[in-house]
Amino acid sequence: MSKEFGTTVGRSSRRRILRLAGGGITMAALGAGLTGCEDELATGGESSTPPPRGASPEDGKAPADGKAPEPLWTKSTSAQTYGDNDELVAVDGVVIASGDPLAAFDGATGEERWSLPGGAVPGAPLLLGDGTLYLESGKYDGSVAGYVPGSGKEAWRSRLGKEYRQPRPVAVDAQQVYVIAEILEADGSSHTNVIAALNSGTGKVAWKEQRDLGTQQNGIHAAVQGRYLVYTDFKNNLTVRDTATGKQVWTHKTTKTSYGPFAIHQDLVIVPQGQQLQAFALSDGSEKWSVRTEEFTSFREPSLLEDVLYIADSARTLWAVEPGTGKKIWQSTALKDASAQVPRQFVKVGGTLYGATDLDKQGGIHAFDAKTGGLRWTFNDKSGDYHSWLVATDGKRVYALHGKKLHALPA
Repeated sequence: MSKEFGTTVGRSSRRRILRLAGGGITMAALGAGLTGCEDELATGGESSTPPPRGASPEDGKAPADGKAPEPLWTKSTSAQTYGDNDELVAVDGVVIASGDPLAAFDGATGEERWSLPGGAVPGAPLLLGDGTLYLESGKYDGSVAGYVPGSGKEAWRSRLGKEYRQPRPVAVDAQQVYVIAEILEADGSSHTNVIAALNSGTGKVAWKEQRDLGTQQNGIHAAVQGRYLVYTDFKNNLTVRDTATGKQVWTHKTTKTSYGPFAIHQDLVIVPQGQQLQAFALSDGSEKWSVRTEEFTSFREPSLLEDVLYIADSARTLWAVEPGTGKKIWQSTALKDASAQVPRQFVKVGGTLYGATDLDKQGGIHAFDAKTGGLRWTFNDKSGDYHSWLVATDGKRVYALHGKKLHALPA
């Protein structure tokens, strides 16, 4: 099973700073004051007010005046998220947000189905593969665990070894769970890290490879496509390894800061790098296509949904692109026209594309016409919480997480 993610470009965003803190890097003065990190060009500015929306089509389930639908239910959660797309998942009739205790809510009713104290490290990815939810242990005992998402029952557990610390799963396929861990020195310190594959049936180590000195175990975004494990990191590396052996196939230094989620389509990895959106061949790293946006404008994170690549840029233009060729399907200026925030995570249900934004002003969950990019409505809980919005779907409902509030919206 391959898993894809979107990508952060440009300077460090507020959610990336928070993500670093969640990964164990001590930082001072985290909090609401960090909301000023976002470009006003991308957010619409402090004083901008969206104009009224037009009528919304039926499958958006919005009222005729274009206002957002009322939530089907809203629950307070134990969520402790840092704004990455893999911290909220909907699967097997439940919706789960990263936090302690890790809790699963019934998608239809919002009732808690199970709770797992110490189940996951807040901010660590919730990885789904072959019917199992894989987690870095919140007990910090050096283990990686797998659970049945619908029941919360433990189905698998593995340890990389006593000489490694904090193994964190970063990707999963049908055969293996891929982890990054610190290599411990005799004095208990760590200066290097290892990437390894754990067999998802037996838990045994399939292979492990030491990464270069200076690389970090935090800030990894990864995906698997066939025989290739692909990941980005804070050192501006885009790296591909062989899933059978762990040997490096190729690595590129990205030309602009690119250390977040990305997209994979067939034999291509698609990475935003500032003004450019580039596609590289998984087999050898050769560039296959490139798209440029306006000068002084940066692409945000992409999402590949039903063979269409959706991506926004900091000038508040929303793009739909053919992932195999880079050919533009459509561009929409609806965000700019509404002075609305730029989304950086997308899900799709029927003919509606839903996008989650970073900061709260003029943001939230946007609903777009997937054929044109027209903005149908925006849902915001008006809480003013500084956390990024996260969105997930089970095909029946759209789940919006904002801070500790989880909302279910009709899809």
